[in-house]
Amino acid sequence: MSVRPISVFFYGLFMDHELLRAAGIQPSPLRVARLPEYALKIEERATLLPAVGHTAYGVLTTLTHPELERLYSGPGLDAYRPEAVLVHSADGPPVPALCFNLLITPQPHERNPDYADKLRALAMRLELPREYVATIA
Repeated sequence: MSVRPISVFFYGLFMDHELLRAAGIQPSPLRVARLPEYALKIEERATLLPAVGHTAYGVLTTLTHPELERLYSGPGLDAYRPEAVLVHSADGPPVPALCFNLLITPQPHERNPDYADKLRALAMRLELPREYVATIA
């Protein structure tokens, strides 16, 4: 019996196809996408928060529930929970997808500059909009 894949929107380091493959995950092709009315917040880890007038960028792919459970069972990742979102890609209509966010909003004293640097480099490699990449700090 095959397990049905579902659409997922990644906005953090899971946007990296090689990182997913190293975790034993075989995602469908990654497509750059945007999530209107959300903003990226990075402290110790990244999360998205509702924010009128903002847009978060990331990638849209498909994974199975068992693959998502494997990804989010790592240390510290169990604090993330799935949320339903409507993601926009350049090559089609909006897509309902799962997006994993932190249950508790990160606090400013939880800074992680190394994570932000890695995410900014990945965002540049994925050719996300320059004005968005400039906000990753």
